[in-house]
Amino acid sequence: MLKQSPYTDQFTFFQKLRSFDYILLLCILILGFISNLSMYSTDGGEFLYHSKSHFIRFVVFFTMMIFLSFINLRFWHSTAYLFYTIVLGFLIWASLHGVSASGSQRWINLYFINLQPSELMKIAIIVFFARYFHRTQITSIGSFKNMIISVVILIMPIVLVLSQPDLGTSILIGMSGIVVLWLAGLNIKYFVYSSLALLISLPFIISFLKPYQKIRVLSFFNPDRDPLGSGYQIIQSKIAVGSGGLMGKGFLKGTQSYLEFLPEKHTDFIFTLFSEEHGFIGSVFLLIVYAILIYRIIKIGSISRSYFGKLFCYGFGSAIFIYVTVNMSMVLGLLPIVGSPLPIMSYGGSSMLATMIGLSIVMSTKIHHKQIIN
Repeated sequence: MLKQSPYTDQFTFFQKLRSFDYILLLCILILGFISNLSMYSTDGGEFLYHSKSHFIRFVVFFTMMIFLSFINLRFWHSTAYLFYTIVLGFLIWASLHGVSASGSQRWINLYFINLQPSELMKIAIIVFFARYFHRTQITSIGSFKNMIISVVILIMPIVLVLSQPDLGTSILIGMSGIVVLWLAGLNIKYFVYSSLALLISLPFIISFLKPYQKIRVLSFFNPDRDPLGSGYQIIQSKIAVGSGGLMGKGFLKGTQSYLEFLPEKHTDFIFTLFSEEHGFIGSVFLLIVYAILIYRIIKIGSISRSYFGKLFCYGFGSAIFIYVTVNMSMVLGLLPIVGSPLPIMSYGGSSMLATMIGLSIVMSTKIHHKQIIN
């Protein structure tokens, strides 16, 4: 008798299809629908470059997510280290030979897409730590060996992303990794000591920031110091959100957006355009969709018998919460502008690709939630 492959599925195609989390799928489709309407609005109510590109990417990557969801969870577990290594290699290549734009060298030209490896690293770091800690005893998680390995694995991509330079994404990668370490059971004293060390060294860290990064921090504390320069984006974003009122100005009727007062509205500031057009009620609805999405991811993690799947879902769900919180806080002036896209909503192929890969692993965890990985 032939030996069964470790990746051989025990379910038929239709059994897997019935095992999908359709509430999670509905949330993804709702976000995709809203994002495409918003992108159509950024193009002035015409089906132009951004709206076409965003629609095509969503359809392609959503289809890819469905396809990858059928892959056995063991595959993601066994290739976790390889996935991290490949993305780290892409980061090194981007830093040395990547495509430059606006003073940053963050992209690799793959002809059909300009890939930003730092976005993929947000997922790769979670997958790596989920694999690394899935068989680690709770008593040995804080051992010197595990601490050194975890720090090195986390620091390498952060340093590479900082060199591009991309402070915002490096912070989000760090937060994604740290939240998995927290969930894995690392002693709280390490987080306390690290936080104290960060506070003490903050003045020295600020001195190493690029001039434009320092200006962003200063503009966060006082946007009016340079209302036509570094503070312009935050001021116009607040005006747009506030002018939306309770019900919003209506679809395709946002004056701040249509009169071009709000730059970069299709990327990190897409929530500003949406909030102006659909008001407080629309914004609350969007937050509810994200909340349900995150809840379903955490729920899938809670029913998984695989600690790898459980740790990944908890880490990825927490990361989505962080990305949404940082983005919305940024456009409302509650945090400095750090370049954090809103998952699925913001324009950007690399961000959507990374999000869909993460969601496919979550869906694979749901389909194979009874599977135990040794």
